[in-house]
Amino acid sequence: MATQPSIITRDVEKIAAPTGNIYKSVVVISKRARQISVNLKEELNNKLAEFATTVDNLEEVFENREQIEISKFYERMPKPTTTATEEFLEGKLNYRMREVAAAEETKAE
Repeated sequence: MATQPSIITRDVEKIAAPTGNIYKSVVVISKRARQISVNLKEELNNKLAEFATTVDNLEEVFENREQIEISKFYERMPKPTTTATEEFLEGKLNYRMREVAAAEETKAE
C-alpha cells in the first residue's frame, strides 16, 4: 500500500460542482469522513482488545509488538478526510439535503 501525501491541492470548483455550493460539499465530505473515522476506530479497538492484558506490568507493555505493528498499520493508512474527498469526487457517495427533501414533501401534499 503506497502512502499518499496528506496535503493535496484540490480544485474548489470540482468539489463544489456536485452540490452547486462549496459549503454543502464540505458538509457531505466531513460527514462521510466522520463515518470512516468511527469505523476505523472501532476496528482498531477490536483488534487491540485481542491483545489486552489484565496485568499492569510495564515490561509487558513494551514487549507486545503485535499491538505496535497494528497501530503503525493504521497510522500509515490514508486519513478519513482524504478517503471521503476521493469518494465524493468519484461520485461514490449518495447524499441528500434536508431542505430539498422537506420542500419536496410539502409540494407533494
